[in-house]
Amino acid sequence: MSILDNDIKFLPGVGDKRAEILKKEIDISTWGDLMEYYPYKYVDRSKIYRISEMRGDMPFVQIKGKILSYEEFSMGGRKKRIVGHFGDGTGVVDLVWFNGSQYVYKTYKVGTEYIIFGKPTVYGGRYNFSHPEIEEADKAQLSDMRMEPYYMTTEKMKKAWLQSRSIEKLTKTLISKISQGTIQETLLPGIINARHLISRDQAFRWIHYPENLQQVQKAQERLKYEELFFVQLNILRYVSDHRRKYRGIVFNHIGNTFNDFYKNNLPFELTGAQKRVMHEIRDDMRSGAQMNRLLQGDVGSGKTLVALMSMLIAIDNGYQACLMAPTEILAEQHLDTLREFLKGMYLKVELLTGAVKGKKREKTLEGLVTGEVNILVGTHAIIEDNVQFARLGLAVVDEQHRFGVAQRAKLWAKNENPPHILVMTATPIPRTLAMTIYGDLEVSVIDELPPGRKPIQTIHKYDNQMTSLYNGIRQQINQGRQVYIVFPLIQESEKSDLKNLENGFESLKEVFPEFKLSKIHGKMKSKEKDEEMRKFASGETQILVATTVIEVGVNVPNASVMVILDAQRFGLSQLHQLRGRVGRGAKQSYCILVTSYKLSETTRKRIDIMCETNDGFRIAEADLKLRGPGDLEGTQQSGIAFDLKISNIAQDGQIITIAREDAQRVIDNDPDCNSPENSILWARLKELRKTDVNWSAIS
Repeated sequence: MSILDNDIKFLPGVGDKRAEILKKEIDISTWGDLMEYYPYKYVDRSKIYRISEMRGDMPFVQIKGKILSYEEFSMGGRKKRIVGHFGDGTGVVDLVWFNGSQYVYKTYKVGTEYIIFGKPTVYGGRYNFSHPEIEEADKAQLSDMRMEPYYMTTEKMKKAWLQSRSIEKLTKTLISKISQGTIQETLLPGIINARHLISRDQAFRWIHYPENLQQVQKAQERLKYEELFFVQLNILRYVSDHRRKYRGIVFNHIGNTFNDFYKNNLPFELTGAQKRVMHEIRDDMRSGAQMNRLLQGDVGSGKTLVALMSMLIAIDNGYQACLMAPTEILAEQHLDTLREFLKGMYLKVELLTGAVKGKKREKTLEGLVTGEVNILVGTHAIIEDNVQFARLGLAVVDEQHRFGVAQRAKLWAKNENPPHILVMTATPIPRTLAMTIYGDLEVSVIDELPPGRKPIQTIHKYDNQMTSLYNGIRQQINQGRQVYIVFPLIQESEKSDLKNLENGFESLKEVFPEFKLSKIHGKMKSKEKDEEMRKFASGETQILVATTVIEVGVNVPNASVMVILDAQRFGLSQLHQLRGRVGRGAKQSYCILVTSYKLSETTRKRIDIMCETNDGFRIAEADLKLRGPGDLEGTQQSGIAFDLKISNIAQDGQIITIAREDAQRVIDNDPDCNSPENSILWARLKELRKTDVNWSAIS
């Protein structure tokens, strides 16, 4: 047992009560957990500024001088604001306290020299330090001043006197108890040397107690590499094991079904990207290994056509195929699309959702068992135990992030030999994210739109420009087009000033008395939603007022305008998905993003990116950088927990790439994971797998 396995309560300064809070609040239960609780920032305590040197919006600074005098200002009732005028001979700043006057006067004396530490702000033309850290200059250990680490804490921790400074002291105690060089290494010497990394022991010491920025960078580089290396090693080991364990069904035949479709039913010439992806899928299907491929492509790029052609290859080789979608609306649309594509061909395509009941359901299930049904389209109803196939050869999963890992894995059991798996998403996933979340899947990208599609024009309007917006909507509808208007909320919230759909719907009926409106939101019953959607799709209603329930799968080629109200409340990927509901016909389409004037810098960047580009991958990269991986559409729904302690997938793409290359090399040289020289790697991986970290290995 390593010293880092010791219970945190046995570290001097912790004890039972604090140990309980550390466990509950930030999941620290051992000495090793504390060692891996890294600072989120550092402040340089080595420099003392003169007041005359202070400029603009400075970060945390130190100044040395004397309190010249005090003033008090009433804040109503008994509350007072205490202001200490502090000077160093080059200028004067104000030290401000909003409570504790007796303590302040008693502790900080006029005329005594102090070192002040804090973040200055400008108020009334003078620099202010609110509740600063103060230390007597003659007692301050100036030789100890260095890069000071800052640790995240919670309100409950602060109440138990576990502030950032307390965590720092505990970490200092911990490091003092561990002899230099005794922390066990987890990486191979060859990797450490080749990648010019410092030792694990040194990295832990420098990450918590650096003397300068270079030491911080060296420590972060080592610890980020280690963390990402073991994520990739785990994924690649899983892929290697899986490929050896499961033989794929070999589809080495392209027959009449595929050729007839290609010759007679293909609605348009395939794009270069579609042809490239079809070659990749074809190579997988005849390789003898089970295909596990992720197909990425923007809305309207032709993923469904590629999926159908892949299904036809399965059918030509004597197998069935299925397509699983996250909602009944989307499943029904896929059914209509496939039947339209296959018109005149003697193939049986059936639907299975919760709404398919009675004799219709029985007949479909029977047709699957006999092999009469060639393609089954459905929702998660497909993975129910009583749904059996004669020979399932290919399973396509659409908008895969809406399904959990366990649900997708159930598809495997539908055939004695696991079927080939093709998962599709219209949410573009940045390369670094795909390498981590979907690291066990091969990735194909359709990065071209079919010919004839016009790029959607995206326009930003403020909410005081609604009159001109309504006139534009009226103009489009009078030209025979239809319009989506999206609200962020369903019902009014006391805590929010957002427009809400219920009131908005009534207002819009007054604004457009000459048109018919439909309304859809997540709290409606499926039948109600389907009926409203049917009215809009058929052109019976001209305006569809909705929440983000229409984000996925709604296909109305005649709709040419997407209006998104309170667009600042949506993430980039979500805005991009909503925008993808228009631009499906040959006519020019528009996406109008409506916001208030008050926008944060980050939000303004999001809106600008949306107006600048229709490139889903560029938008996804920007979203990853602005919001972080945990908030991205799809990462939470799929049960993928980002429990990375120091790495940042948005910023550490280069380290991910290098770590993956090194991990692949280890797997290639030691596929059975039993080489003695790699024993420290497998021991560490086993240790990590015992924790509740989700290492993102999915299938």
